Amino acid sequence: MPKIDIAAVPKRKGSGYPPPFDAPCAQRVRQRLGAAGGLIDFGVNLMRLPPGNWSSQRHWHSAEDEFVYVLEGELTLVENGGEAVLRAGDCAAFPKGSGNGHHLINKSGAMAVYLEVGARAPADVTICSDIDMMSSSADGRFVHKDGAPYPES
Repeated sequence: MPKIDIAAVPKRKGSGYPPPFDAPCAQRVRQRLGAAGGLIDFGVNLMRLPPGNWSSQRHWHSAEDEFVYVLEGELTLVENGGEAVLRAGDCAAFPKGSGNGHHLINKSGAMAVYLEVGARAPADVTICSDIDMMSSSADGRFVHKDGAPYPES
């Protein structure tokens, strides 16, 4: 069983969102552990979310299940039905196609660390719930919901 050297896995800070939608996620840090281990069918990301930051824009996936497991700290899960606090040892699951827009916000005063697991479905479209934005896994570009591109930044 190949061990992954987490310290050697590249860290990506921020998100790929176009401005101004990138600002709430600017300090999040993602390490793609699944990719580092050569996984193809699903991804596993180690996420670090500083106080005041969001995991993402609130969203849902058309063709991709998503799962989060909190390792350290406290996060507020925001979804269609309201808010719930997740602490170390808590998890949440988001079935594909549910239309249940969700994201995590670190409202605490300490760093939060969690695992994010999801399929890598090429047909998936990520739809943002609160803003005019979506993204197809096929090309990864963020566009308006009518398909019009955002200006290059």
